[in-house]
Order: sequence, then structure tokens, then C-alpha cells
Amino acid sequence: MIEQVLTGAVAGGTCIVFAGLGEVVAERSGVINLGTEGSMLCGALAAYAVGIETGNPWIGVLAGIVGGAALAAVFAAMVLVRKANQIAMGLVVSFLGIGITALFGQDYVGKGVVPLKTWNIPGLSKLPFFGPILFQHDPLTYLSFLAVPLVTWGLWRTRAGLILRAAGEGPEVLEIYGTSATAVRWAAVLFGGAMSGIGGAQLSTASTLNWSEQMTVGRGYVAVALVIFAGWVPYKLQLGAYLFSGAIALNLYLQAEGSDISRYLLQSLPYVLVLFVLALLSRRRIHGGPAALEQVFEA
Repeated sequence: MIEQVLTGAVAGGTCIVFAGLGEVVAERSGVINLGTEGSMLCGALAAYAVGIETGNPWIGVLAGIVGGAALAAVFAAMVLVRKANQIAMGLVVSFLGIGITALFGQDYVGKGVVPLKTWNIPGLSKLPFFGPILFQHDPLTYLSFLAVPLVTWGLWRTRAGLILRAAGEGPEVLEIYGTSATAVRWAAVLFGGAMSGIGGAQLSTASTLNWSEQMTVGRGYVAVALVIFAGWVPYKLQLGAYLFSGAIALNLYLQAEGSDISRYLLQSLPYVLVLFVLALLSRRRIHGGPAALEQVFEA
């Protein structure tokens, strides 16, 4: 059972890892985007539909990146140009994504997907216990393993990362030195949308292998919450994503085994778990985040 649950945690958590990494970058710049859910849905539908129409799942993934970034651009335009409230506009954009994908995804419900094939790493995939958990996945899952250290390195070891964090801590300092904090935030929000699009693409073309209305079932919102739980640290976010998906995998396993526990209780378990962890950590995390975010929550 443990092996199956952990394998499901890694496979199912990949989409949240991508979305969460994008949100880490956006929030480090001083912008919180609750539209992550909508970007994930747009990425999932774009990847699924374009993959079917072209017969090439990688072109579908590219379409998912574009779809996620396009919706994020709507959010950025309203928040960074029109100065709309970030929290309210994030929810509006999320609902926009839900509506758009429900409308244009009708014709793709039940259609056979062109999947991203599983790559079994030679030698390592045959290892007992660890083989299925870590080395029998789709290529986007392996990419997520690399994305976590790369984003960490980019944030803390590069000049671009320093500029990004400065936009979230002291945007007026950037303006003094001739760098537009608004431009930095635009780039960060678009990156976040693109990463959410990749997460959605992985969900529809590698994990669930289907498209249905609102198929993310709140994963985008969970990704935003996990960013706070992780203290805006990528590897902690990764662990949080696997914890959430592990709870989902445990739920599915127990249902398949015919557990006497109410299926409604089991379905709520992952979300209750996230709420419980956030209740313990949120106060400390919020006040330890980028200074610009405190202004958002106080507005």
C-alpha cells in the first residue's frame, strides 16, 4: 500500500508542483495570483485539445503553456496596469478560466487523449520500492524534479532572482536604480501562468488522461495555499504538493479496497489536511513573506 500511495503522490503532485513554483515566483515579486486555478484549466484543455488535433502531445504541452500564460496576462493587465485589487481580480480570472474551458471543452469530453508516454529510467526503474515511486513516470514529472532546484537557484543565486525579490521587498529601490518593478512583476506573473499551464498539461495528458469540466477540482487554489505553507521555499512546496496528492492517492486506494469509511469523508481528507497545516502555520508564514504581500492582505 505504501508504495502505491507514494507513487500516486509523486505522479499526482507534479501538476501542483509546477503551479506552485510559478506562484512562488509571482509572490516573490509581490503579486498573489488566485487565478492559478483558471490558468491550470486553460493549460489542461489547450494541451488536451491541441494534442488530439495535431497528434503530438508535446505541441499540446506548448499550447498548455501559452494558454496558462494568456490567462495570467489578463490578470496582470488588470492588476498591474489598471490597479485592480489582486485578491478580487484573481478570483474573477479564475472563474473566467472555468467558464472559458467549460465552453470550449465540451467537444473534447470523452475523446481519446494522445498521452505523454511513461519513461522508465533504465536500471533505476527496476529498483524495489523506489523504482516505481521515482523512476517510472512521464517526462514532465522528471522535469518537475529539475524545476525545483532550478527555481531555487534562480531565486537565490542569480541577479535576476535578486531583482525579482527586490520587487517584492522594496520596489521603490528598483525604481531608483532604473529598473521597473512593474515590468519585473509582469514577467513573474506570466511565468507563473506558464508554469500553471504546464501543470494543467501534465494533469490532462499524463496523469488523468482525460478532459472534464473543472477537472483541477481546486488544485490551483491548493497550490497558492501551499506556497504560504512552504514559506515561499520551492522544495518545501514540493513536499506539500506530495503530501496533498498522497492523501488523494490514499483515498483512491481505500475506496478500491472497499473500505467502510465514508467515501465523502475520504474525498475531503486532502483538503482538510491542507486546512489543518495552514491553520498551524499561516500566521507565522504570512508575516515572513515578501513585504509587498502584506500590503495586499491589509488592503
